[in-house]
Amino acid sequence: MWDMARIDEWKPVMAMLFFDLISAVTTAVIKKALEEGLDRLVLITLRQLVATVFLAPIAYFKERGARPKLTLEILVYLFFSAALGAALSQYTFFYGLQYTTATFAITFTNLSPVITFLIAVLLRVESLNMKNRAGAAKIVGTLTSFAGVMLLTLYKGVALTHQAVTTSSSSEQQQRAEMSSSSESAAGKKSWTLGTVALLANCLCFSFWLLLQSKLTKKYPAIYSSTAYMFLISSLQGGGLTAAIQRRASVWVLTRTVQIVAVLYTGIMGSGVGYVLMTWCVEKRGPVFTSAFIPIIQIMVAMIDFFFLHEDIYLGSVIGSILMILGLYILLWGKNRDASAACAKEEDQEDKEKQAKSQGPN
Repeated sequence: MWDMARIDEWKPVMAMLFFDLISAVTTAVIKKALEEGLDRLVLITLRQLVATVFLAPIAYFKERGARPKLTLEILVYLFFSAALGAALSQYTFFYGLQYTTATFAITFTNLSPVITFLIAVLLRVESLNMKNRAGAAKIVGTLTSFAGVMLLTLYKGVALTHQAVTTSSSSEQQQRAEMSSSSESAAGKKSWTLGTVALLANCLCFSFWLLLQSKLTKKYPAIYSSTAYMFLISSLQGGGLTAAIQRRASVWVLTRTVQIVAVLYTGIMGSGVGYVLMTWCVEKRGPVFTSAFIPIIQIMVAMIDFFFLHEDIYLGSVIGSILMILGLYILLWGKNRDASAACAKEEDQEDKEKQAKSQGPN
């Protein structure tokens, strides 16, 4: 029988695995809903609205009395945070997801920490010392991840899995495939390229959002309230764009069950519960621990992709994914090593100051 201390130790692990499962199902449900004709902007608007309704009561009761006053500066931060972290980020991801596969799309999200690190170095938010092991690990991890991205984008490879077809119809399907392959290959390559570019834009949006969010949390530390505000503002942004682009009121009507499920599940579970779980894990075990579980989503999505969405798994995707995950873990190791060294240096400095005070003036 486990004691309470052992159970508490495993709670963040179980929470992150549950978060990974939520994220994997969210990706698969969105993929299916988009294929069934759900408009991307409508999905963003309704999803964020549902997430607002879910998170607002939690934010109200959890941060009641500790919520800072909203100023014009904070509202500007919230507006751009909503645009980058929700509206643009989700739109580019949905676009890329629609023209690629769920596994490919979720694999690309592993690039976000790498891009965030590069942008932080360029903006001098984060330091890089190539002379120590941590700095070298960051460089190696970044290059390895980008090698995986190039492989994913440029090399598809042979199919490692093949969806089964019935014997009576297999020859007929093969003839149809051969007749249509030449006409569809060019269009398919173009769509795949557009999807890849959209996913890269998603990583850029998310990376800039992370840097913006780090400043916002310092100015407005009520993270549940700021996220609820962000969800609300992004739903207004999505609604405004939808009204400007889609003049037909029929796009707002959800006619299929999968569309309704997509809006409710992604809003409540994907945005609401998922955010609460990740925030709790960051508070308990830190950002490096939380980031280390993100690649597990990819494995779960690949299983859902194959068994439920009936997508084949290709050699290029497998090798590219391995390189990206390996690069991510090397980068995280370097960042963790740097953070540990910085903490040790601060503790040594504090000890020296305490010793100096205890000795007093001679």
